[in-house]
Amino acid sequence: MNRFDRITAILIQLQSRKIVKAQDLAERFEISLRTVYRDINSLAEAGVPIIGEAGVGYSIMDGYRLPPVMFTKEEARTFITAEKLMEKFTDFSTQSHYQAAMYKIKAVLRSTEKSMVENLENHIEVRSRPRAFHQPNSNTLDILLNSISERKIAKILYVALSASEPVERVIEPVGIYHENNYWYTIAFCHLRNDYRNFRSDRILQCDVTDRPFQHKHAPLKDFMHDSWENDNMRLVRVRVNKRVARYIREQRSYYGFASETEHDDYIEMTFLSASLEGFARWYMMIAPEACIMEPEALKTIVRQLSEKILENLNH
Repeated sequence: MNRFDRITAILIQLQSRKIVKAQDLAERFEISLRTVYRDINSLAEAGVPIIGEAGVGYSIMDGYRLPPVMFTKEEARTFITAEKLMEKFTDFSTQSHYQAAMYKIKAVLRSTEKSMVENLENHIEVRSRPRAFHQPNSNTLDILLNSISERKIAKILYVALSASEPVERVIEPVGIYHENNYWYTIAFCHLRNDYRNFRSDRILQCDVTDRPFQHKHAPLKDFMHDSWENDNMRLVRVRVNKRVARYIREQRSYYGFASETEHDDYIEMTFLSASLEGFARWYMMIAPEACIMEPEALKTIVRQLSEKILENLNH
């Protein structure tokens, strides 16, 4: 990236955030701190009212507005890809907000970029996946994000996997993440007095209350790496015939795949499973070409399922 493009990108980043640290700019553009200082000075000399505070970072003076940013063709193409993903992977309210933002972005595109974007819209599709929310017009994601940004307690009606009836939960969402076609929120649950994981399609109703958070929470990334999420995980080891193993490489990630070791005619796979029964039902599909090494409890569940199948066949 040449210096002009870099300085322009720095200006855009300053507009997009309240405070920007010099170290963050150095890491993003792979330049030295000295170069960052020189680029910031160039912007200041050009008339951009930059405020710098030692130990804090840089910001642009409130009220300062710049003309609309011009996008390259490559950047414009990414908007369409993102728009298609938003249509399939987010809730109704978030889709609407994003579509409104896209209209504003398209409004500042040059004529050539507008034509390219309109043409490209008909050439990108995202296939439908299992429904990530209880209802097609759900606003769950938007409500959770509102709860997080406003630091207000949320109230949800939730059906746990092991429950038959929904239970009202009062929660303090820490953050949301997407995994295996579903959205999840990690939140402090007042009912359990501990942090819990809630899956979006099991949230039947979601509302933000006027009550502020009662706890101070660590960033989401700290929870993603913590071991609390694995407290109820069971170690599973299976051997799978190489001929079959290649067909389950995508599926296995949904069942807690952790690692594998290749041998002459089979592959030994290790999983961390939150539900042995759920794992057993998936395992039944590959059972003729696989064997369970551990745990014994999984073998027992598979036997019970097999006996049930035989019983049903004899009826």
